[in-house]
Order: sequence, then structure tokens, then C-alpha cells
Amino acid sequence: MKEIFVFNSMLTPKIITIVYWLLLLFVLIGGIGTMFSSPYGFSFTQFLMGLGAIIGGAIFARIWCELLIVLFKIHENIKTIASK
Repeated sequence: MKEIFVFNSMLTPKIITIVYWLLLLFVLIGGIGTMFSSPYGFSFTQFLMGLGAIIGGAIFARIWCELLIVLFKIHENIKTIASK
């Protein structure tokens, strides 16, 4: 616990995993909402838009979270090099 308060240990990489799963949940809810939100009943176009939103949103969320993790991995490696 002391490491967190004096910033010797990074807390954010642990939180990124939770954020990733929350983003996937929001993307799924938004995509399903788009799929079935046509006011005139079922619309194939709306369905494809929702499916595209789910696939594109999941890919975007994964890339964004991976980029954040890469930044923290770079930080860890630089810290290791500096300590040598």
C-alpha cells in the first residue's frame, strides 16, 4: 500500500483492464441499441450499423487500451535501465 502512496508502483495499468471491460460493455449496449432502434420495426440497415458499431468499437477499445499499456511498459523498461 505504501508503494501506491509514494508513487513507486503504478496503479493505472491495473485499472486499464477494468476500463477495457467497461468499454466493451458500453460498446455492446450501444450496438444492440442501434440494431433495434428503428422506429418502423426491423431495419436491416440499422442492424448492420449496430453490428459495425460493435465490431469497430471493440477494436478501437482494444487498440486504445493496448496503447496505454504500452506507455506503462515503456516506463517500466526505462526505470529498469535507469536503475542499472
